[in-house]
Amino acid sequence: MPISMEQRGVDTVPEEERTSGPRDLVSILLGSNLCLGVIVFGWLPPSFGLDWWASLSSIVVGTLAGTALTAPLALISLRTATNLSTSSGAQFGVRGRLVGSVVGLLLALGYTALTVWIGGDVMVGVLRRMFGLPVDGVAYALVYALLAGATVAGAVYGYRVLLAMSRVLAIGMTALLALGVVAYAPHFTTAALPQSGGYLLGGFWPTWFLGTVAAGLSGPIAFITLLGDYTRYISPARHSSRRVLHATWLGLILGLLVPQLFGTFTAYAARAATDYAGPLVSASPAWYLLPLLLAASAGSVGNAGLMLYSMGLDLDAILPRASRARATCTVAVVATACVFVGHYYSSAQDAMTSFVLLLTAIGTPWAVITLIGFARCRGVYDADALQVFNRRSRGGVYWYRSGWNIPATVSWAVGAAVGLLAVSLPSYEGPLLSLTGGVDCSFVLSGLVGGAVYLLLQRGASSEQRAAPAARPAFEDEAVQAEAGVWGRQPPDGHDYAGG
Repeated sequence: MPISMEQRGVDTVPEEERTSGPRDLVSILLGSNLCLGVIVFGWLPPSFGLDWWASLSSIVVGTLAGTALTAPLALISLRTATNLSTSSGAQFGVRGRLVGSVVGLLLALGYTALTVWIGGDVMVGVLRRMFGLPVDGVAYALVYALLAGATVAGAVYGYRVLLAMSRVLAIGMTALLALGVVAYAPHFTTAALPQSGGYLLGGFWPTWFLGTVAAGLSGPIAFITLLGDYTRYISPARHSSRRVLHATWLGLILGLLVPQLFGTFTAYAARAATDYAGPLVSASPAWYLLPLLLAASAGSVGNAGLMLYSMGLDLDAILPRASRARATCTVAVVATACVFVGHYYSSAQDAMTSFVLLLTAIGTPWAVITLIGFARCRGVYDADALQVFNRRSRGGVYWYRSGWNIPATVSWAVGAAVGLLAVSLPSYEGPLLSLTGGVDCSFVLSGLVGGAVYLLLQRGASSEQRAAPAARPAFEDEAVQAEAGVWGRQPPDGHDYAGG
C-alpha cells in the first residue's frame, strides 16, 4: 500500500487511523536514535575527564533515571489521541499548553541542529579520506544542505514514512555499529584520556554528576514532548497501558544506551578528548569508512527527521493557521541556520553541554506538572475540549481563566527559574550552586520545586479552580477494560477527570 503525505496536524486522530502498536513504538525509538546525533553524547563523559567505568556508570544511571521520569508521558497521548503539548492543556489550559509547545520546539530544534551538525562533519571527514574532498566552507555547506533536504522530505511526509524508515534503520544501524565495535576495538583503552586535562569541574563527583545529566539524563528528557507524536497513533482499545509503557521503557533504554555506549567506546578507542568527529574518522580503518559514511548519512536523516516532524507539530500548535507541512519547512530553515552557527562559532562540547543542561532545567518541571495532572485525572481526558485553541474558539473544561491555568503556569515558571539559577555551564554558574557543593542539580531542583509549588497552589485554590467538570473519556469503553489508568488500573468514574 503506497504511503501518502500525512495531512493531520495536532488535531485528534480518529480511531480508524490509530493502527500502530507497541512494536512500532519500539522500532521508532530504537531506529531513530541509532545515529551520530545520539552517539556523540557518549563522548561527553570522556571529554569531561572521566575514565571508562565512570563514563559508563554516569550514562547508565542517567538514562535509567530519565526513562523512569519520561516514559509515563507516553500514556497521555494514548488517551488523548493528540500530541503531548496539546494534551498538556488539561493541566496548563488550552492556551497555557503553549508552554509545552515552546519547550518542545526548543528541544527538537536543538537536537535537529546537533544531529545534522555532527553527521555532516563526519561525512565531510570520510569523503576527504575516501575521495580527497577539500575540507572547506563549501564542502560543509553542501553536505549540511543535503542532510537538511533529505530530513525535510521525511518529516513533511510524516509519521508513516518515518516509521518505515525507523524499521529499516533499527536493523541496518545495529549492524553498522556492530561492525564499528570490531573496527575500533584494537585501540580501545579504559584509562581517562590525558588530553582532556583532568576532571572538567575539578573533582570526580561534580564531573561524574555532570556526565550523568549531560549525557545520560538528557536523552530521555529530549522525549518529554515527543513521545505523544507516536503514541497518539496507538489505540487504547486494542493495546493496554501496561504494554505501551513497557514498549516505551524498552525503546528508550535500548535506543539511547546502545548508541551512547558506542560513542563512549569509540571516544576512548579514537582518543577523542577535545573533538569527536575528526578523531572518529581518523582512527577508522579503511574498510570501515563506507559503513561510517552510511551511518552518518542515513542515521542522521532518520533521527533529525523525527525531531523536525515534532517541531512542525509544535509550531502548528502555536500557529493553528499554519499547515503542518508549511510549519515543518519553516522550522527546517531555522534548524539549518543553527547548524552553521554551531559549526563556525562554537565548540561541540560547550554547545552540547550548555544546550542540554538549559533545556533539561526548563523542561523537567513541565514534565513533572503534566504527570501530576495525569495521575490526578487517572488518565481520563476530554479530547474535544483540548482542541479549543486549535479551532480558535473559547470555553470547555480546560478553559480555566482565559485559557490559562495560572497555578500550573506559575509553578512551571518558578521551577524553571530555580533550575536556571542552579545550573553549571562552561560559561555560566548559577548562584544556587553554592548550596549544592558545586554539583549541578538543576534538573532535580527544577522538577522538585515545580511539582511542589503546583501541588501547594492547587491545594490552596478554590474547588472550582482545582477541578473542572468531569471530562468525557477520550477513548471507548473497551479501553477502560484494557487495564487503563496510570499504571494499568481502571479509572474510577466521575471525579477530577480534568486533572487540573
